[in-house]
Amino acid sequence: MRVLSVNVGQPTAAHVGNRTIVTGIRKHPVPGRVRVTAQGLDGDRVINRRHHGGPDQAVYVYTREDYDHWEETLGRAPEPGLFGENLLVGGLESAGVRVGERFRVGAVLLEVTAPRIPCGTLGARMEDAGFVKRFAQARRPGFYTRVLETGDVGRGDGVTRETAAPVGAPTVAEVFDAWLGGKPDRATLERSLAAPLAARFRRGLEEMLST
Repeated sequence: MRVLSVNVGQPTAAHVGNRTIVTGIRKHPVPGRVRVTAQGLDGDRVINRRHHGGPDQAVYVYTREDYDHWEETLGRAPEPGLFGENLLVGGLESAGVRVGERFRVGAVLLEVTAPRIPCGTLGARMEDAGFVKRFAQARRPGFYTRVLETGDVGRGDGVTRETAAPVGAPTVAEVFDAWLGGKPDRATLERSLAAPLAARFRRGLEEMLST
């Protein structure tokens, strides 16, 4: 596995329905090495911190294998950063990665915390309001990570799976389905909550369990 692109973004305007919003989803590859802290990548701005960013969702990772799917579906090769990812990595598919897995990326240690949930901003980025539904149906969400060890990353860095997920930890796709597909069964919720989920997802699944 290897880093194919390191991407950061600054605030830009986007149209969501009849509203204009400011978003940091438009990310672009950067040369050289980029510092990664507990809050994310230097030079990257996250605007909507209610749903994105913060220490539990500091780095968003997408994969070349997922891009291959979109290349076939869209009929063109997506440019790195199209989906708002900070790191484009080759060598795995995001859906099968488990919450709690740890990956060494260059000098940085990342822990998987949650899938990316599509929203209207993604539709605006793709200039297609229907893309949110297409992204959900594809079940190729990419994954958020927290930063356990800071450092710098650059294109070409090796990526190694340093620690397996806890026994019984859900896959990224399972959490994605639980979040979008209505209330899952109690066993699935309990198994998910036993994993080191991002705080936002933990709160959501706890609410499902309590109702």
